[in-house]
Parts: sequence; structure tokens; C-alpha cells
Amino acid sequence: MSEKDFSRQDLCDYAIGLGDDALTLGHRLSEWSSDAPFLEEDLALSNVALDFIGRCMMFYSYAAEVEDAGRSEDDIAYLRDCREYRNLLICELPIGDFADTIARQFLVDAYDVGFFTELMKSSDETLAAIAAKAIKESRYHLRRSEEWVKRLGDGTGESHRRMQKAFDNVWGYTHELFEVDDIEQSLINAGIAADRPALKADWENHVQSVLKEATLDIPDKQWSIRGGRQGMHTEHLGYLLAELQFMQRAYPGLEW
Repeated sequence: MSEKDFSRQDLCDYAIGLGDDALTLGHRLSEWSSDAPFLEEDLALSNVALDFIGRCMMFYSYAAEVEDAGRSEDDIAYLRDCREYRNLLICELPIGDFADTIARQFLVDAYDVGFFTELMKSSDETLAAIAAKAIKESRYHLRRSEEWVKRLGDGTGESHRRMQKAFDNVWGYTHELFEVDDIEQSLINAGIAADRPALKADWENHVQSVLKEATLDIPDKQWSIRGGRQGMHTEHLGYLLAELQFMQRAYPGLEW
């Protein structure tokens, strides 16, 4: 680790960005609680949501430690404005119908398995330890979402149509998964961060293989939306944060 290449704040921001990914997606999945297609899936989605929330707490806790400015993980989660969040845009999108949730989840799960496999190699012991826990969860998440993609894609005419539409609608958000700025590249060069651009080929091969088995077409790759890591978000994040942060904003310093 060389202080010449990046600062402690850069490392803090990196951990916060990873925490933001987990927080926003975990909150989205929690919206299925009591509303999933059937009881077993209600419980399963709620448990996956809890995995992501637990993951964000670990990243936020480490960010607070690195920053050493008196903030806690709760402060980071609840006391920032929309433009201060650094999550990838795909994580903040609304849950839509069940097909929308499954398509997004499969694409993210396939990415997470590759990402955390690489992050386990980080020279930062804390990030590597978080990744070692997250990879076990991510492999389970991927098995679930992959099975659903095949089941619905190669199911009825209606389920096939909905799955294809869901992938078409979310595909343009996947390009951002593999793009990094100069600061993140410096962390990659130092052996701290996972090399996201290097993950793209394996991710595409896996996704294409599953979609083919599910009798689904690879979506058009021409359009793309990005900006999450720079704090440029869709209109959906503001509504998510209004719900997520209400109690803490209404009752400052609230503790469970």
C-alpha cells in the first residue's frame, strides 16, 4: 500500500461505495417481504436482503475506522444526501414485478461472485475478510437467481415474455459494473481493490450461457447508463432514501 498512489480517504470512499451497493440492493429486496409470490420465496428474498444489509454494515464499519472522524456505520447509512451515495445504479432500481427483480438479481449475483473472488486476494486484510464471507453468500444467491431465470425463461409464454422484457430493461445498467475511475484504478494497482474491468469477459460468458439455456435473447448492448460511483443517480434513489432514512432523520441519534 503506497500513500503516494492513494489516500486514506480514497480507501474510505471505496469501502463506502461497496457498502452503498449492498445497502440499496438489500433495501430493495426487503420490499418483497410479505409480498413475494409464495411464502417460501418471501422468506428466501428476505434472507437474501439481510445478507446484503449485513454486508453493508461491515463495509461501513471499516470505512468509519479508516476515516477515523467519529462517524459510525449508522451515520454513513442514514445521514448523507442523495449525491453523496456511490452505489452502482443497477442496485437502486425499483423491484418492478418478480421478473424484474430476478433479472437484476441474477446479473448482480453473477458479478458479485467474480468480484468477491478477486477481492479475497486484496492486500487489505479487512476487505479480504469481508469478501471471504460475502463470496459464500453470493454463490448461494447466484444458484437461486440462476434457477429462477431458467425456470421462468423456459416456462410459459407469459413468463418468457416477462423475463425477456426484464433483461432488456436492465441491460444498459450493467456496463457500469466494469468501469472504474482513476482513484479506483490506483487502488487496483496497489492490490487493494478488485480489478472490475478484468471480470467482464467471464461475467458475459456466464450470463450468455444461462440466458441461452433459458431460451432468452442477449439484449441489445447499444444503450448504457452510468454515474453511480460519481454520485449521479436515477430519480429512484431519492425516494428510496426518504423511506430508509425517515426514522433516523425524525429522531436524531435513535438507537435500537
